[in-house]
Amino acid sequence: MNLIKWSPFGELEDIQNRLNRFVTDAVPARNDVGFFADWTPPVDIQETDKEYLIKAELPEFKKEDVKVEVVESVLTIEGERKQEKEEKGKKFYKIERSYGKFVRQFALPPEVEATKIEAEVKDGILSVHLPKTAVAKPKAIEVKVA
Repeated sequence: MNLIKWSPFGELEDIQNRLNRFVTDAVPARNDVGFFADWTPPVDIQETDKEYLIKAELPEFKKEDVKVEVVESVLTIEGERKQEKEEKGKKFYKIERSYGKFVRQFALPPEVEATKIEAEVKDGILSVHLPKTAVAKPKAIEVKVA
């Protein structure tokens, strides 16, 4: 009978290699559109009887800098904040704001009327109005027992 020396660290390394291959195959490359973003603007989501309202903080954005679209009941908000470049006579001592592309996606509830969605940018806030459809109220049916 031959003795085989077992190495627990060899087993762990094998598991790590398999896990790395799994994650590498499962995650799309960084250049896939919309999968990764450089930053994420904060949002508030409100609901009233008539609509849902999504407000996103987008300081210094113009309406041309933001794209809002609905595809298959998913609302996508995307845009890009470009960083200013240092020029002669202009120096940056601290840069804390986030720059680059962003993408936010939200699954829409079934009662949202997608054809009537409206969006506006005002004072650095993007407001997306998602009107609700008139949902039929359940009707009680009386069942007669014979």
